[in-house]
Amino acid sequence: MKLSQKTASKSHRVLLFGPPKSGKTQLAGELSKEFNLLWFDLENGIDTLKKLPQEQQDRIEVLSIPDTRSFPIAIQTLLKVIRGTKYSICDTHGVIGCLHCTKSGASFVSVELNTLSLDTIVVFDSLTQLTNSAIAHITKDKPEDYKLQHDDWGNLGKLMDVFLSHVQQAGFHVVCISHETEAEMEDGKNKLVPTAGTRNFSRNSAKYFDEVIYCEVKNRRHIAASSTLYNGNILTGSRTGAVLENQQSASLIPIFKGEVIPESIVNTGTPAQTAMSALEKLRASQKLGATK
Repeated sequence: MKLSQKTASKSHRVLLFGPPKSGKTQLAGELSKEFNLLWFDLENGIDTLKKLPQEQQDRIEVLSIPDTRSFPIAIQTLLKVIRGTKYSICDTHGVIGCLHCTKSGASFVSVELNTLSLDTIVVFDSLTQLTNSAIAHITKDKPEDYKLQHDDWGNLGKLMDVFLSHVQQAGFHVVCISHETEAEMEDGKNKLVPTAGTRNFSRNSAKYFDEVIYCEVKNRRHIAASSTLYNGNILTGSRTGAVLENQQSASLIPIFKGEVIPESIVNTGTPAQTAMSALEKLRASQKLGATK
């Protein structure tokens, strides 16, 4: 099939990363203005979402996965869930088919990602904790002071690749949240990259996503940046051409609704393109007015 005959994917995969308290959770949570969110909470970090209006909170279903060093359940549960088939997860432990909760009659939630429509976005918070879970799983029979060996690092990369390769091919919307780590790139320069497994694996983790967005606080305001030209020391990029750092208030909604107008088109200034830019601004203003 020729490229001109192929249609763009209707599902989108977005990676948000940055230091703690940089607005990542809030940016993802604001998607609840127009989408339902299925939120896998690995870090017990959903308090930020409680600041959202009640109407938006009602669109967010939270699945708590209480992952710890001694109970690394996140990697086990999510490696199954991300495949898209149907599973029942207990609300208490985040365990698929939990025998303890089955015996006690505790509640379960049924999840089948492959049946989700495009009005729902799956959020995984976070890849950092998933990495920690995978490390704990690999070293579960080792002493606390055990140092990972070469084979352990290789196994960590394999586990993260299994998870992210399914994200890459997902037929449903996905947002992954992570923190930052510094890695040496192939050109020898150091860059801030999303945390996802080993340092070398993290360096290439952007390939699994359509949008890689960096969040930070600058000049006393939250910034979300997606352009490859934003900062030569930070790994960012957008396959849709979104330039979030140029927005007064960054939003992921146009990405998931397929309404992004690439900056390169907007700035050319032809009559048709100017009209497209004006239309986008009109839509944004109408949405803003509707929320007031």
